[in-house]
Formats: sequence, C-alpha cells, structure tokens
Amino acid sequence: MDFLASKRFVTTSLVILVLLNLTLLGILWMQNFSGKQAPVQVKITRQYNRQIYFTAPLALSEKQAISFQELRREHFRRVRPEMQAISLLKEQLVKEAIRDNPDSLKIVKLAESIGKHQTSVERQLAEHFHELSEVCTPSQRDSLQKILTHMGKRQMHIRKDTIENLTR
Repeated sequence: MDFLASKRFVTTSLVILVLLNLTLLGILWMQNFSGKQAPVQVKITRQYNRQIYFTAPLALSEKQAISFQELRREHFRRVRPEMQAISLLKEQLVKEAIRDNPDSLKIVKLAESIGKHQTSVERQLAEHFHELSEVCTPSQRDSLQKILTHMGKRQMHIRKDTIENLTR
C-alpha cells in the first residue's frame, strides 16, 4: 500500500493540522484579550504644539507657560470674528470675480473691506506679541523676537511654495 494514501498517515496529518490551528487560535485569543488596557487617547492640537514650540526655546517656567497658553487662547478668541468676516468677504470677492460681467467697484469695496479687517487682525497680533513679551524676562524677549521673526519668514516661504505649486 502507498504510504501517502494510508489511513494512518492521513489521520495523523489531520490531527496535527487541527492541533496547530487550535494552538494558533489560542495564541491570537490571548494576544487580544489578556491584559487588555483601556486605550489612551491623546489629542494633539495646534495650540498644544505651539505651546511646546515656545516653552523649550524660551525656557519658560510652568507659570509662564500657563500665561502664554491663556494669552494665546484669548488672542484667538478676539480675532476669530475678524477672521470669519475676512473669510466671508473673500467668498463674495471670488463670486464677484468669476461672474461674466464682474462689478469692478464692488470688487474694490470688498478688497478694501478685507484690508480693514486684516489691518485689525495685524494690530491685535502686535498687541498679542507685546502681551507675550511682558510675561518674558529680558533674555527670553530676545529669544521670543527671534522665534516670531522666524515664524513670519517661514509663513512667507510656505505661502510662496503653495503659490508656486498651484501655478505649475
């Protein structure tokens, strides 16, 4: 009788395969259910990242870091209405600009209105920077100035790269 066709070989092979399957299922079950801990959810926000960005280079104390966070939160709360107004005006500007016969006077008025809101945002930003500097020591102020200057330059590069990518 052929060895591979024998009843004993087939039965032994099936038993070994069943045992292997049961073992693997047991291992998978143990990995999924043993020592199961509640998943830790970490919410990383832009403000949190910015807080880290300022805390380390400026060597802020815990009290200063909390003050920075409160000042930033208040600043964003104050400029939110201006930013929303700018967004709505830009939508109107785009709608007017793509019409068959755009009204150039309306476009000028919308652009001027956007400029007024943007001026207000920039003024409030300067006030915000001043408030941040009041929390800092003199040596931290020098570092803060360098960081803010670098952020402004980086924003310009990001905008320039975005425009170049859109025009390609």
